[in-house]
Amino acid sequence: MSSTTYQTCLANLSTTNNGASPTTDALLECISNTFDTTHTNTNSSIDTFFLLYAASLVFFMQSGFAMICAGCVRINNVQNTLLKNLLDACGASLGFYTIGYAFAFGGSTGTSSDPSGSTTFIGTENFFLMGVENDSFWLFQFAFCATSATIVAGTLAERCQMSAYGAYSIMLAAFVYPVVVHSIWSSEGFLSPHNPNPLWGSGMIDFAGGSVVHLTGGMTALIATKILGPRTGRFYDLRGKVLEQPKEFPGHSLALQCLGTFILWFGWYGFNAGSIISLTLDDHYLVVSHTAINTTLSAAAGCVMTLFLSTILSEHLTGEITFNLQYTMNGCLSGLVAITAG
Repeated sequence: MSSTTYQTCLANLSTTNNGASPTTDALLECISNTFDTTHTNTNSSIDTFFLLYAASLVFFMQSGFAMICAGCVRINNVQNTLLKNLLDACGASLGFYTIGYAFAFGGSTGTSSDPSGSTTFIGTENFFLMGVENDSFWLFQFAFCATSATIVAGTLAERCQMSAYGAYSIMLAAFVYPVVVHSIWSSEGFLSPHNPNPLWGSGMIDFAGGSVVHLTGGMTALIATKILGPRTGRFYDLRGKVLEQPKEFPGHSLALQCLGTFILWFGWYGFNAGSIISLTLDDHYLVVSHTAINTTLSAAAGCVMTLFLSTILSEHLTGEITFNLQYTMNGCLSGLVAITAG
């Protein structure tokens, strides 16, 4: 039969005092210290589980990206596209484990702990997670890193060799993305509001990666599009002559696209709500609920508004009312991205 806290403290203090009964103050202090330790351990366990659960939801978004990409390409390119999505997750894990996390958060506690006010370009500690105690935080940040890398997958679909894509994926996860993360989310970053000397006195607040994750992935996709150009046969024939009418390359499955959209919406609850990092601080349990509600409303508002506008434009241009599923799915995802910044 397990003993109570009171019995444990009484026995320990009696042993220390050679069998003499402890004073009331000593007994109360022992009980209070025991409760404080238990409370701290419980809070740490809750926060760890919360981060692991949120990281799982964010990582599950990889399947949503895979479904959307697979549905948007022609059927003969499905296997190639799915392999690229899988390589994103693998490349991000290896790159972020070896050097990416160190560049992003190495030596940083995430608070204004450096009184000297030093600002660094990248982190210089915790390579291969050496010296890292909170592994759950690494897993959560890795899921973000993989998301940023996968955003580019749709842009490069049907127009990039596998070897080049693999090199890009590892480079983004190991260096490009970590540099952006360090600038905004590390206490030593020049844009971080936690920096003792933040830029313009305020720094930049990005709650869940509206810029860190999505703008990084989006700008990378834009640059890649400029370099690679359009898909073969889309605007030019095989001899390089401009087509009179651009050739349509419709995706082979709207069902996969819609499934991917729902999966991303589901995973976004981990993306946004999980960015609170800790449930046990102050009123964070209220903030995380509010964050989930805002996430839901943003997705719904983006979807409905896009459907409304596309319908009005369709009627104005063609004289017929058309409800476009692809537009509404993009509107839903745009609403989710828009609310991510905070």
